[in-house]
Amino acid sequence: MHRRLHGRTGYRKVAGVTVATALGLAAVAACSSNGTTSASTASNTGHVTVGGFCAPPSSSPVPYKEWNEDVATFEKANPNITIQSIYSAQCDVPATLTAQLAAGTEPDVYETYFGDLNQALDAGQAADITQYVNSTTVPVWKDIVPSAIAPVTAGKTLYGIPIFNYTQGLVINRQLFTEAGLNPNTPPTTWAQVETDATAITKLGHGIYGYGDYSADNNGGWHFTSELDANGGAMTNAAGTTASFDTTSGIQVLDALHTLRFTDKAMSPSEALGWGTLQKQMAAGKLGMYIAAPDDIYQVIVPIDGGNVNDYGMGPLPSVSGTPAGTLSGGDAYLFAKRDTPAQIEAGIKWINFQDLTLGQGQYNLARNKAVGIPVGFYEPQMFQGATGTAYTALLNKYTTINESYYSTFVSANEKPDGQPADDQALYKSLDPVMLSVLTNPNANIPQLLAGATTAVNQILANANGG
Repeated sequence: MHRRLHGRTGYRKVAGVTVATALGLAAVAACSSNGTTSASTASNTGHVTVGGFCAPPSSSPVPYKEWNEDVATFEKANPNITIQSIYSAQCDVPATLTAQLAAGTEPDVYETYFGDLNQALDAGQAADITQYVNSTTVPVWKDIVPSAIAPVTAGKTLYGIPIFNYTQGLVINRQLFTEAGLNPNTPPTTWAQVETDATAITKLGHGIYGYGDYSADNNGGWHFTSELDANGGAMTNAAGTTASFDTTSGIQVLDALHTLRFTDKAMSPSEALGWGTLQKQMAAGKLGMYIAAPDDIYQVIVPIDGGNVNDYGMGPLPSVSGTPAGTLSGGDAYLFAKRDTPAQIEAGIKWINFQDLTLGQGQYNLARNKAVGIPVGFYEPQMFQGATGTAYTALLNKYTTINESYYSTFVSANEKPDGQPADDQALYKSLDPVMLSVLTNPNANIPQLLAGATTAVNQILANANGG
């Protein structure tokens, strides 16, 4: 699912907003109905306009201001390029991106989740950018971790540029742990420990619950996949051709959630929750634990929902054994529309390099983030290795504002990233009803639910593999 928000660390996007660049361009008016730009192209004037990039809305004033400052700086240094910043709902809603791809109305450069490449290729809407990306156009390219490049590559062909990656752990409310007589420095690692701690936190009363999870908007299937990975299972076989979650590992995860909900009553009776609800509960001091990546804290819970950064910490993903076998990893990338001109591709890459892949500027302007009060020092993203990775660690250490010990058990677990399954959004959607039933039906038949979801997922995989 989507992690990197607003083009910089700090703020969650609000669906359905469109913004203009710092030059005051009427960005939407300058775009035709099929997503192409109406401005002159380089072939006639030497000037190129490229649109997209999921810019932050004016309703988030700090990132909006920073984005526009960056656009102005970039355009001053590159007077032949206009960045037409567009915020569109596909950045948050997978179904919207799918509809845009089917209609060919996606922006010139469009943001995707890791796992979205197949649907872009199936729709014929992804440009081959292999010849445009190298150590000259993207100087850190050789140091980007291979696991971030793989989701935008098919065979030997490169279709996109990764800009953010993540793995997941257990986010905890340290304040509630303390109030419940628990040690916040030792987050639970087994489902049995989660149950014990969640029950203790729920006993605080006042609408506080110990554990939360999703079951709507593809998020239920997404979380089930991560919990399954940690418990030693996997959504599909290694080839990605058949479902493999109807196993002891899958049953154990759902049994644990069902027990938390109906035996311990340590989860809220209000379910069918989608993305954003658990963050709000955590910020309001009403939730003890849920699984997420670190950026939920510094991008949403603190700056958007008003939580206190010192109230939160993280441990590894829970599992039956207490040692996570893996973790669902993911992230975001930019793909380029098939209709883009070479000049638009080159301009788009130049902007992405400036805004998203250069230490000390854009999303990596940690000095600026610290100055405006955005928490700095979290373990992720971990986009870089080699010399760039070393330089990023030094930059992070220089501007850190958080208490890193609150995240030490998550970091030391060193969870193995498992990547997203193929056609991930369709698979997650198929598992949402399973999660919903487990969290709303006291008599849920878990083996039967998994068997039914297996049939649905196998059909999706068969279609995706030409069956």
